[in-house]
Amino acid sequence: MILTNASPVVAINAVAQEEPWPYHSLDCDDGPNKLANALYFSISEYPKNMTKRQEFRVLETHKDFEVREYEPCVIAEVKVSAKYSTASSSAFGSLFRYISKGNAAGQKIAMTAPVIATQRETKINSDEWYVSFVMPSGSTFGHLPHPNDPQVILRELDTETCIATSFRGTATAELSQKKVSELRAAAAKSNIALSDETRICRFDPPFKPGFLQYNEIVIPVFLGEK
Repeated sequence: MILTNASPVVAINAVAQEEPWPYHSLDCDDGPNKLANALYFSISEYPKNMTKRQEFRVLETHKDFEVREYEPCVIAEVKVSAKYSTASSSAFGSLFRYISKGNAAGQKIAMTAPVIATQRETKINSDEWYVSFVMPSGSTFGHLPHPNDPQVILRELDTETCIATSFRGTATAELSQKKVSELRAAAAKSNIALSDETRICRFDPPFKPGFLQYNEIVIPVFLGEK
């Protein structure tokens, strides 16, 4: 991996934005009942669930992206076989129940933004997604309660170097694929080798006006080559 033509920066959570929504409810385009659920969660859960975003520091700032170092963390993850447009909705209930006392300890767990939809292949139109909530900073696998729902898997992530770009707008499959392609092309121009994994990170509730919704594309750097 070669990191060149960049402005080195050391900062924590350096991308300027408004305070993120703490969790994503169900997708708005799936029907009025799901939108009603989202509105209910916004009223009943927002004040007590607002937490920090996933922690990282910016290593380099390029024209079209940042190189970041993400701190170790634990994620609660659900594997979903579905189109991107419904993957988050399919997984949301299991993940939300886990942090809402749906675990062996009956413990409420604070949530860290964003909600992440991960694909471990390069094609975003694949039907296999991993939707995850990030556990609070400092959490360790051994100290988090076991999920009651067998679909929810706890996974510990080591320190990771990733590239990231942000964009506004509803993170549809079409728009997300466009941003992923642009990010991979920009990384290639900077001679940065990337993994096949792609993470679509959403920070806002689906009923927020689409043009205001804040999202990021995050792709791990492949450190096996230079």
